[in-house]
Amino acid sequence: MLDHEYTDKEVFRSNFFGDWREEMTPRERKVITDLSKCDFTEIHKYFADKVEEKRAMTKEQKQELKKEADRLTEEYGYCILDGHREKIGNFKVEPPGLFRGRGSHPKMGKLKKRIQPEDVIINCSQDSKIPMPPEGHRWKKVQHEGTVTWLASWVENVQNGIKYIMLNPSSKLKGEKDWKKYEVARKLKDRVDMIRRQYRDDWKSREMKRRQRGVATYFIDKLALRAGNEKEEGETADTVGCCSLRVEHIKLHRQMDGEDYVVEFDFLGKDSIRYYNKVPVEKPVFKNLKLFMENKNPDDDLFDRINTVFLNKSLQESMDGLTAKVFRTYNASFTLQEQLNKLTDPDQSVAEKLLSYNRANRAVAILCNHQRAAPKTFEKSMQNIQEKIAQKQQQLEAAKQKLKEAQDHYKKYRDEKSRKLVEKLEKMVERLEEQLKKLIVQATDREENKQIALGTSKLNYLDPRITVAWCKKYGVPIEKVYNKTQRDKFAWAIHMTDEEFQF
Repeated sequence: MLDHEYTDKEVFRSNFFGDWREEMTPRERKVITDLSKCDFTEIHKYFADKVEEKRAMTKEQKQELKKEADRLTEEYGYCILDGHREKIGNFKVEPPGLFRGRGSHPKMGKLKKRIQPEDVIINCSQDSKIPMPPEGHRWKKVQHEGTVTWLASWVENVQNGIKYIMLNPSSKLKGEKDWKKYEVARKLKDRVDMIRRQYRDDWKSREMKRRQRGVATYFIDKLALRAGNEKEEGETADTVGCCSLRVEHIKLHRQMDGEDYVVEFDFLGKDSIRYYNKVPVEKPVFKNLKLFMENKNPDDDLFDRINTVFLNKSLQESMDGLTAKVFRTYNASFTLQEQLNKLTDPDQSVAEKLLSYNRANRAVAILCNHQRAAPKTFEKSMQNIQEKIAQKQQQLEAAKQKLKEAQDHYKKYRDEKSRKLVEKLEKMVERLEEQLKKLIVQATDREENKQIALGTSKLNYLDPRITVAWCKKYGVPIEKVYNKTQRDKFAWAIHMTDEEFQF
């Protein structure tokens, strides 16, 4: 960790040193008083050497490690649920380490302590074989709660959050939960016009609370903003959602970039990802925002009369099961379906269809603000692909030249040997053209995706039946879109969906 930028941050260093001193003996505390005088290079070298040792392992040594990992998975990685053997998501407790958090988290650098059996609650049925704790230890508690889906839990010491051992995403229980989630989002399709009329009526209400609810719901619908939960000050990074927006997070522009009534958003969203957007809004929304900002300081709440609980309760009254997250799932899935219908051409090659799919997925990722930093290897990988394109172009030019010579020879002599050579070279040119097109599509896709995280929406917000139906309809192998883990997670959708499905 020494070569990571975190170790230069004052908050990280201060938190680490404070926690370290608590673990020191009285004598160590007297000697070690200044972190800047501490030299960790030997410890760093020890772990760097361990990494190198692992890299230098022979194939046989790696195979032995894999055998041991498989044995542990077989012993601890499965449970029996309703008579069925189900895979457990992750059966290993996180080892001790230093907390990093996302963005400028105020607790970065604090010590994540080792979890002991005495911290762990086991949840299993009364007639099951209760797992034995390590020798000399006991579990905090063994319970038999059949209404929850977790198998073990403990409280981590940095943020006092509860951590769980859960079933694997491919389990029957998780699949049913996913199916229900997307069915609620599909149900919203039939109610969304009524809800939109409702929040437009709220904009004109004489009650400020209703006006704020109407504008907040409009933002959640139009911009797929998260609702935003209330947090204890100083406990977490300064990230916000719709209900926790402050006056300083928006600017109003009567005109901007040729558009009327523009709202400029700038704030840190979930995982400290910056949300920056300039959005033209309807005139009543603009006027209401102006009203909400009157006589307020920059750090005052924009929506000071409502919170997430109130907003979700209002949404529930509009439709059973409706929350801000359901709205986000609906808008994400609706956008994917709309974009796929618009962008897919049945006559495209598989590579071109995949580019269309990724462009549709990208529209969703942009809507949901799923960003990432460009990978460190991006420049190198783009350079490699450009070199491959250049080589392929040279091969194609050479093949075309040979084909032209062969065609001229065949025209002159009309012999069987020349005819076969022309056919062979025509096939070669066709194959090289297809390979070149594939490489160009790959380069385009990689460039367009360098700062967009497609995986988050694919796993959590997009109804998998849209993707499965699209693959079946246009002859795209499902393996090209979903990896093995995703295929396991969405097995229910793969088995039940035909090509005519529309969200």
